[in-house]
Amino acid sequence: MPEVGVGLGAEIEELRRLCTRAVDELCAVEADQLFVIGAGIGDPARSFAPWAPGSGAATVDVPEPLPLPHLVGAHLTGGRSRSFVVVDPSMDPEECAELGSELAASADRIALLVMGDGSARHDVKAPGYLDPRAREWDETVRNAFAQADFDALMALDPAVADELLCTGRAPWQVLAGAATGVALRVNDVSFHVPFGVGYFVARWSLEAGDGATSANSSASARRCPVTSARWRS
Repeated sequence: MPEVGVGLGAEIEELRRLCTRAVDELCAVEADQLFVIGAGIGDPARSFAPWAPGSGAATVDVPEPLPLPHLVGAHLTGGRSRSFVVVDPSMDPEECAELGSELAASADRIALLVMGDGSARHDVKAPGYLDPRAREWDETVRNAFAQADFDALMALDPAVADELLCTGRAPWQVLAGAATGVALRVNDVSFHVPFGVGYFVARWSLEAGDGATSANSSASARRCPVTSARWRS
């Protein structure tokens, strides 16, 4: 978010550029339905002000207060028609995959923008301090994205994800459920570790002849309802 993070260096600027390009190409598919998927973490809001008091961060175009991953997704997809899927982070892999399958069957042509961080424990300045397992964990995730390896995403352990402060586990497994059985082309994958947190930008699309579904792991606006997926209080 430019309004929130100013002067954070070249790596952040490159990450923003890659996210913007990924979302532009995702939306160019002109799918029947664009889903912004993320974990239901933290207090919902309509702007980034709670995370950057005094920054002047503008209100985001969302139908109601949403968790931070969805606010970032909403910012990236501003002005476009989309629906938001709030995934309970306590859902197990099978539940996530079932939800993904339901989303995939909801329209003939769908696009998925899946929001989720890797481990937030890559170094001593990271939000969760250093955990030596973080590098191997995120390397496993990066390889899964690079190979469109649904089984590897489904094998991510929820308990270890929680220990490593990885908020992307459940949304990625929703993605795996949506894409299972589909022939995908990996367009590109990048991995960044600013602030000791793992960030991925990955773009998948269907092989030629298989339709128009597309997935990325970032006109007049039409407000869409929030889809709260198995929200547990």
